[in-house]
Amino acid sequence: MSTVPSAVESSPVAERSPGRAEHGARWLILSCYLLGAVALTWRLWIDPASRAQAGNPEDVDLLAWFMRYAATAVAHGHLPALVTTAMNTPRGINVMWNVSFLLPGILLSPVTLLLGPQVSLTVALTLGFAGSAASLFWVLRRWGASIWSAALGGAVYGFSPALVDSAIGHYHMQFAVLPPLIIDAVLRIVTGRGSPVLNGVWLGLLTAAQVFISEELLTLTAVAGGLLVVVLAAGQPRSVARRARGAALGLATGAGVALVICGYALWVQFHGPLTEHGSPWITSNFTSHPANWVTPAGNMLFHTRAGAAAAASSSRLPEYLGYLGWPLLVVLAAAAIRYWRDPRVRSTAVTWAVLELFSLGGTSAALPWHWLQGLPALSQVLPDRFAIVADGAAAAALAFSLDLARSAAPQTWGWQRRGWPFAVVMLALLPMIPRPLQAGATPPVPVGWQAAFARLGPDARVLVVPVPDSHTPEAMRWQSDTGEPASLMGGWFVGPSTDGQATSEYWTDGSSNAEFVAEASEYLDSLWGAGPPKYKRFIPTQMDTMLAYWRPTAIVAVTSPGSRLTRVLSMVFGRPAFRVGQVLVWRR
Repeated sequence: MSTVPSAVESSPVAERSPGRAEHGARWLILSCYLLGAVALTWRLWIDPASRAQAGNPEDVDLLAWFMRYAATAVAHGHLPALVTTAMNTPRGINVMWNVSFLLPGILLSPVTLLLGPQVSLTVALTLGFAGSAASLFWVLRRWGASIWSAALGGAVYGFSPALVDSAIGHYHMQFAVLPPLIIDAVLRIVTGRGSPVLNGVWLGLLTAAQVFISEELLTLTAVAGGLLVVVLAAGQPRSVARRARGAALGLATGAGVALVICGYALWVQFHGPLTEHGSPWITSNFTSHPANWVTPAGNMLFHTRAGAAAAASSSRLPEYLGYLGWPLLVVLAAAAIRYWRDPRVRSTAVTWAVLELFSLGGTSAALPWHWLQGLPALSQVLPDRFAIVADGAAAAALAFSLDLARSAAPQTWGWQRRGWPFAVVMLALLPMIPRPLQAGATPPVPVGWQAAFARLGPDARVLVVPVPDSHTPEAMRWQSDTGEPASLMGGWFVGPSTDGQATSEYWTDGSSNAEFVAEASEYLDSLWGAGPPKYKRFIPTQMDTMLAYWRPTAIVAVTSPGSRLTRVLSMVFGRPAFRVGQVLVWRR
């Protein structure tokens, strides 16, 4: 006899092969998801090679760099190296500590090589919306939701405000296709559905894939899945012992498969070169606020000017993830109370509520995240991003509740029995309709860029001024668009400081010269015309320290012959060796 409540069992209808009508309905739903994704990204598709989301150009340029990095490796017949000097040469970076988006980068390498990295990013963005919706739709159908309730739940998750805002440069968080599948695999293992070994293998494959998309999103998914399992177990304590052996076997199999696939990558991350600890960010700055749940940002279709201004002032838009709106909050709360006895509604509603509390951060001992944020696996999580998996739990609770509301309506109501619950839910979802993503032009490649590097040769060690970082990433964008130069000094990435603490500063070389290198880099940046150097103690003669570390064979600047930058660089490095278009080159 099964120990799983009937309401938590996979639907017999969902387990059977779909009939012709349902098969057609599924294709219609998936097509609608794809059309919705294209509608959100249409401004990018006008010119996908040179248009990117507005509002976060630094992160867009960073991901474009990693797309080119992966494609270049594939073009040479191997997978991307996990430690590379293609950026921050000669020290390099540990790719596993960065938002490298490796798996999508590898899979989309043909697109990148043919059409450019920005096209690949727009493809990934579009598939992120449609794929996330389709993923939860499939999972909800598997656990008993009717096809149209599941379709609605998938849309709520795939096009949620959390994913729409994450789409502004945070591709690794927006591509949330695998979390529903991972949680589904865990639930099938712990509830005894199917073979624990086969389910474990599937879980291991999904987990390993997510490692190479976003480890942070994998951590959020693990927390959400753990909460869901705990709530289900609390509702059926007698079944826990009977299921423990099979669950342990399945989870151990999943862990084993994942470690076989990504064990080496994790070893490189935690024990290889340039390993680090801690977070480069002040995590307490990345939290939601209860007001965020009901205040729409300006990228929602229905918003007020005051509300949009408040949303913009509270945090950067890519991190404004908590919005759901008053109507949906009321519907979710009412559904959780009304259908509390249903294990599916109870477990998903409780999981949603706890994850929303987690998103508030841990600045107060009254908040649950306060007691978890110091754990090793959780210390680098940005709390506001719990809203992504919270929206998935909310979508599931909504879908299951919708079916229960329809089935509870009096039979004499006829078509209204099906219509009124959908009408209520659709009205509640109106405030969540997003506007299409804003787009802007990417920095064009300077005239003469590729010709200049062709004259320097493939092995030239080139210092590009301004030294690229999070504030001046243009050289990274030009490198990602053209593949030139082969390696870049400086960059926008996360790496270890002299004591191993994670930092987004690119300068440190792990030696006593680190401070001088930092000052020299800031000095070179200031020559671009952005103002005086941040490091007031810098003396131009310290340039020798920086040059001894970087050892460039050439210095490249995108400027005109009579500019202030050209005059100062000429005083430091002598007369330019040659000029091609907008590019001036000094040899050493």
